[in-house]
Amino acid sequence: MSEIAQLTPRIVWDYFDQITRIPRPSKKEEKIMAYLVDFAKSHGLEYRRDGVGNLVIRKPATEGMEDRSTVVLQSHVDMVCEKNSSVNFDFEKDPIQTRIADGWVTATGTTLGADCGIGMAAELAVLASADVPHGPLECLFTVDEETGLTGAFGLGEDMLSGKYLINLDSEDEGQIFIGCAGGIDTVATLNYRQEEPVKNYEFFRIDVSGLLGGHSGDDIEKGRANSNKVLNRFLWRIDASDIDLRLAYFDGGNLRNAIPREAFAVFGVPSREVKRVRRFFEEFRDDLKREYGTIETGMDLALTDMPAPDTVMDVEAQRSLLDAVCGVPNGVLAMSPVMPGMVETSTNLASVKFVGELLVEITTSQRSAIQSARDAASASVESVLRLAGADVSRSDGYPGWNPDPDSRLLEVARSVYDKLFGAQPQVRSIHAGLECGLFLQKYPDLEMISIGPTLRGVHSPDEKLEIASVGRFWQFLTGILGALKNAGDRIGDRRRFPQIFR
Repeated sequence: MSEIAQLTPRIVWDYFDQITRIPRPSKKEEKIMAYLVDFAKSHGLEYRRDGVGNLVIRKPATEGMEDRSTVVLQSHVDMVCEKNSSVNFDFEKDPIQTRIADGWVTATGTTLGADCGIGMAAELAVLASADVPHGPLECLFTVDEETGLTGAFGLGEDMLSGKYLINLDSEDEGQIFIGCAGGIDTVATLNYRQEEPVKNYEFFRIDVSGLLGGHSGDDIEKGRANSNKVLNRFLWRIDASDIDLRLAYFDGGNLRNAIPREAFAVFGVPSREVKRVRRFFEEFRDDLKREYGTIETGMDLALTDMPAPDTVMDVEAQRSLLDAVCGVPNGVLAMSPVMPGMVETSTNLASVKFVGELLVEITTSQRSAIQSARDAASASVESVLRLAGADVSRSDGYPGWNPDPDSRLLEVARSVYDKLFGAQPQVRSIHAGLECGLFLQKYPDLEMISIGPTLRGVHSPDEKLEIASVGRFWQFLTGILGALKNAGDRIGDRRRFPQIFR
């Protein structure tokens, strides 16, 4: 038990503490699923798994609430596995090292996994609690949300019977989300040949590190630098001059849904051009400080001498790669005309990797609240990559979730929040992807909202969870469960739901 298990509400933090000790990378969720099944068995609760591994645990209504409509609580079990390059950590074996600092819980050099571990913890707390009033419950735990939405895509059609679904994967306490963007991945592979380095060349390694990174949906409008773009700018500038650059390696980013924070490359130039390249580097670093100085305060660029590698890329493939990474759009493409301040369409240059036999893989992801705009963004990216001679493929994509501002669930939730905290919650749509759009394909009559405590730095080692917001999130969630009656009922005045107004 760590110090976070002593925080309040104790029951939620205790389960979150347990969850942080269980490895749960995407597509490798066997240990966390075994933990959840053991939990259901030990509490005498009915459970069921579907063909892709999703789990539903059911709990009967508390006394006097048997006639209420069934509510589904939902979170995903996997976590984004990102760490600082200087940290020695195995996400398949090691427990997350949590710590408390200035009112937040964070991890030491890695992602915290509060996305969506704190949602899981809240579900388990409701299932284990003897003093939370609620109607019939179905707690859904989905697999592989972060790398493919596999669980949501494959959700069994007979897994759920609920009328209402509360997704617990949001990151801003005080906000209720009623819609989200859809997304698609556009991935390219570029062939190259290996050649021996030319004599009388000096080789360097350039590193870009210390960037903020973050979630490629929820943080895309914040003006943060993309490490792949930053690194490529420097290499492209040299290659576009009369300096004969030879590229040996390029590696940046890891996950399609994270803004890349780190990247490095190994390259060589003729010995006579070394002073000029060093001068270019100093000028480039000054340029970036002017561009990102108020945002990327921790940005670090380093140029170090390297021994000559055994091979370099052929010149034609090298120029195709640098042109492709330079030309591929990145960041916000359009803001919503109907919801001020919300991103409508964006794209993220997520990773550039040397993979397999003489291949470079470029991974990008596009998001939009409008499917046609999402597909147009993907087509734009694909066109640039094909012009560079790459082979390009697209994922199947996933749908957005169209807002329903008139849903009964939203009406109840807004009233509960106002009564509990004396303020109206903000109701909005999110540019990040949620599983809700896929749930609607299988269960079109569901009414849904998404809520959660406050998280920052999600999908990066800077991820942190605000302690105070967890208590408010727990009050809000349990208040909604106590207030929801049958489908068709409206919230009305406080006499209709006295248990939340005491």
